Amino acid sequence: MTKVKKKRAFKKPILAIFWLLIAAGTIVLLAAAMKAQSNKTCKGQEIRIEGKANEWFLDKKDITTLLTSQGSIKGRSIKSFDLRRMENQLKRNVWVKDAELFFDNGRVLQVRVEERVPVARVFTAEGNSFYIDSSGAKLPLSEKFSARLPVVTGFPSEKDKLTGADSAMMRDIINISNYLLHDEFWMAQVSQIDIQPDRTFDMIPVVGNHIIEFGDGTDYEKKFKRLLLFYQQVLSKTGMDVYQRLNVRYARQVIGVKGT
Repeated sequence: MTKVKKKRAFKKPILAIFWLLIAAGTIVLLAAAMKAQSNKTCKGQEIRIEGKANEWFLDKKDITTLLTSQGSIKGRSIKSFDLRRMENQLKRNVWVKDAELFFDNGRVLQVRVEERVPVARVFTAEGNSFYIDSSGAKLPLSEKFSARLPVVTGFPSEKDKLTGADSAMMRDIINISNYLLHDEFWMAQVSQIDIQPDRTFDMIPVVGNHIIEFGDGTDYEKKFKRLLLFYQQVLSKTGMDVYQRLNVRYARQVIGVKGT
């Protein structure tokens, strides 16, 4: 064996030992850092509520109450926190869509909560009322705030778990309600959406004595656009009280039925 080969063979075990020492040192340092961190105490919490509801139904005080139900946050050892359990506890609140908890470098518990946003207020055929969000989740009415939302009446089911037909109708309600919330004119004009026995929708306007026979939620955007054209081109000339019913069930047409 030449001197060069002997030198290379000698270097290999030295390099291996060197990298093993580095790896071991890194593990020791990480373990020490984790131990030091776990022995430290929490300096407090910072709560951020996200969502379009602007803390209408859920505020920081509510979150603090939920978080401190098992004891104070500030001053507790960081290692005593079960963040996953605390997240699940927050999610059990009906107004919490999602929650994430973590400690920042300053040992402050960061609490990120996404609030559910209601899109409609629904009245059942028996007269009970609740909000729904964009996922169809039922939300209770709140004493804190009464939201200005599309109003839907005559919902046939009181059950939390809906049948296929009721679930499809709920999706139609969500789509139509979201459209109204993003259209200032129709949000101001439609005072009530009434569910008919055949699961179609009649809309009662604020201005005018007519009923809008909307049909189901199929092509709801096109229906509103046709109806707006009829308002602009016909009702602007005849007046809002000439027609008793406006039917937009059928594609590419508006059928107006005059009153007697």
